[in-house]
Amino acid sequence: MLKKLSDLHDIVKKKDQTKRLVLAVAHDEHSLEAVNAAVKKKYIEAILVGDAAEIKRIIEKNKKIDINQFEIINETDAAEAVAKAVKLVHYGEADILMKGNVGTATLLKGVLNKEWGLRKNEVISHIALFEVQVYHHKLISLTDVAMNIAPDLNTKINIINNSVEFLRKLGVETPKVAVLGAVELVNESMPATMDAALLSKMAERGQIKNCIIDGPLAFDNAISAESARHKGIKSTVAGDADLLLLPDIEAGNVLYKSFVFFAKAKVAAVVLGARAPIVLTSRSDSEESKLDSIVLAAAIA
Repeated sequence: MLKKLSDLHDIVKKKDQTKRLVLAVAHDEHSLEAVNAAVKKKYIEAILVGDAAEIKRIIEKNKKIDINQFEIINETDAAEAVAKAVKLVHYGEADILMKGNVGTATLLKGVLNKEWGLRKNEVISHIALFEVQVYHHKLISLTDVAMNIAPDLNTKINIINNSVEFLRKLGVETPKVAVLGAVELVNESMPATMDAALLSKMAERGQIKNCIIDGPLAFDNAISAESARHKGIKSTVAGDADLLLLPDIEAGNVLYKSFVFFAKAKVAAVVLGARAPIVLTSRSDSEESKLDSIVLAAAIA
């Protein structure tokens, strides 16, 4: 059972083979610092694809980064740099893709290219793995907070499948999934509660495999068994959830940032559903969070 994000470092250290990461549009100082730290710890090897002159200028300015650790492929056009980075993963020359100084839309256009892209599953989704001090008995994941804006029932099934596959790679054999809504009762005026009930029944019947799903659960019921008992909810998921499935991207974005800024939680995040994990960090993410996201990708690659 993973209790801290530092446990991910132990998983990577035990791996026999060092994974290769390619940073797309690599002239980004914060991304370079995180990649540099991961290479120094021997968690990964790294390829930098981007404007070589700008990459070298950043490295010369930042004395913490060792240019000799990297293979650099010069490409000044952002879309072409993404294409070259994605192709390295597609053809097996790299194991992890990471977003650098480029918009998410441009990166995803390359990832979803039909000829040399990385799509594996029907849906590409984002998952964030949190270490929250008050939820101290295990790590907890949120999905989807970055990719799918207003997922319908079928999309939610695919997001769950992506997430369950991910959690099982981290040793969570039968993940407990809490499907969140504003209330814990099914209400036809609130589509998220209807979806939650359907998802729960589908898992019960084995239509969604390798997990336990319960919902709808309000956030307090999902993370507190005591709160669930107080409301008369009998649930093996409440208070012990491995994954919180959000109803839409707005709820996910707010909860993600609340964890980080109010609860001071530590976070690592990746994009799932592709042939390789994708590290998609935000400029507001700390260097520690970016490093942990790289380590997480290396742990599941």
